[in-house]
Amino acid sequence: MAHTMNSMDNKPLEIICVACPKGCRLDVQRNNGDLLVTNAGCKRGREYAIGELNDPRRMVASTVRVHNGLHPLVPVYTEAPFPKALIPELLQEMRYIQVSAPIKCGQVVIRNALKTGINVLASRNI
Repeated sequence: MAHTMNSMDNKPLEIICVACPKGCRLDVQRNNGDLLVTNAGCKRGREYAIGELNDPRRMVASTVRVHNGLHPLVPVYTEAPFPKALIPELLQEMRYIQVSAPIKCGQVVIRNALKTGINVLASRNI
């Protein structure tokens, strides 16, 4: 769930960190424009909380139609975490993409998806 914290928020916000397997419950509070993060069990917790509040991103995995392939769909994934707000638009674009076989694992299926600089790659050979 995306959280936003504007300058009027003074209440701590709890975020469960997924940067490492510990799953720390981070307390995040805004103080004079800065984000204060407490309860981080490792150094990645602070970076995760700031990123989650300012620019949440997720890896995206889906499928794209294949023309002349052994299978009708090829699984695809983003090569880097994708801006969360743009994921519905990316999935909509994937519905209309069709690639022609053969497809190699790691092949770019969508270059610079939605002008983010992030490519969508095939995750298997077809």
